Amino acid sequence: MGGTSSQQSTTSSQTSPWAPAQGTLTGILGQLGGINTNLTGTQSGALQGLESNAGFLNQFTPQATSLTNNLLSGGGASDQAGTINNAYSQYQSQLNPYASGANLNPYNTPGFSDALNALNSDISNQVNGQFAAAGRDLSGANMQTLSRGLSQGEGQLLANQYNQNVANQLGAANSLYGAGNTTSGLLSALNQQGLANQQAGLGTATTAQGFSNDPYNQLLNAEAQKQGIPLSLLQQIAGIATPIAGLGSQSTGTSNTQNTMSGAQQFGTIAGGLGSLFGTAAKMSDARVKENKAEIGRLHDGTPVYSYNFIGDPTPQIGLMAQDVERRCPDAVIEIGGIKHVHYGRATETARRIGAQMGSQQGRAI
Repeated sequence: MGGTSSQQSTTSSQTSPWAPAQGTLTGILGQLGGINTNLTGTQSGALQGLESNAGFLNQFTPQATSLTNNLLSGGGASDQAGTINNAYSQYQSQLNPYASGANLNPYNTPGFSDALNALNSDISNQVNGQFAAAGRDLSGANMQTLSRGLSQGEGQLLANQYNQNVANQLGAANSLYGAGNTTSGLLSALNQQGLANQQAGLGTATTAQGFSNDPYNQLLNAEAQKQGIPLSLLQQIAGIATPIAGLGSQSTGTSNTQNTMSGAQQFGTIAGGLGSLFGTAAKMSDARVKENKAEIGRLHDGTPVYSYNFIGDPTPQIGLMAQDVERRCPDAVIEIGGIKHVHYGRATETARRIGAQMGSQQGRAI
């Protein structure tokens, strides 16, 4: 549509402003008729697979319920508490005699009397033997030396045994203190584990609920897919076919004028007409869902017009990019499901107004 064209009419005539685009649009309409909006075999198979797997998790609901009940009751965390307490009680009973001081008296120490008797016997035999050898047995010196020897030997033995008993008492008390701390720590850990198990039980309860609900959610998802796939295709087709349906309009009139219009102005007029046709609905025009984009012209307000096709659909298209429109006329762009759509009536309003002004100025100039 480049260059300059002129038209002079002095009789009644009919004009078809869409004629230059009719060939391309006819091809698009022909391709639309070949689009299948029914589910493909792959889609049907996938949906059937979802339906057949809908009850998979539900089979584990009894196990999840049993686990939940077990955890909520503590999960067996305190099962060994009795064993721990019994072990501590036995340990305590065995050390109590030492820790209580009952065995501080050396004479109460098992085996002490035997050791004392043996010592006394050894001292008596040694002292008495020495005095007998000297012919002084049973003398006063014999008795005095024997008493002194027995006193010194028994005193040291008694002191050593007492000190040993005191050390044993302190050791037993320390052992009982450590054992008490250890036992308390074990029981506290069991209690904390029981609380942790109960909290985990709440989580498994939620899991069990999810298992129970899963079959129904899967079926709902499958049904939504069944409805959503063909509906999406129909929406795409409607977005293309609805504006095209208005093409081919004609006008009649009688005039005696001559109009000269550049190729760019001709294209702008056509684009302005496209805006009026597309103005009744928002059309998916997000650049992110299009490929093979090539600028083929601009509207009167400078908005680029492209040829392209949607990703995954080789059908050629002509139109605007939402990102371009958004910079000039943000209220003409809406977002549906994360995809930008363009309200063509609003997007091309400025271009149509400029085109109308240019046509009016051309008419007055002639």
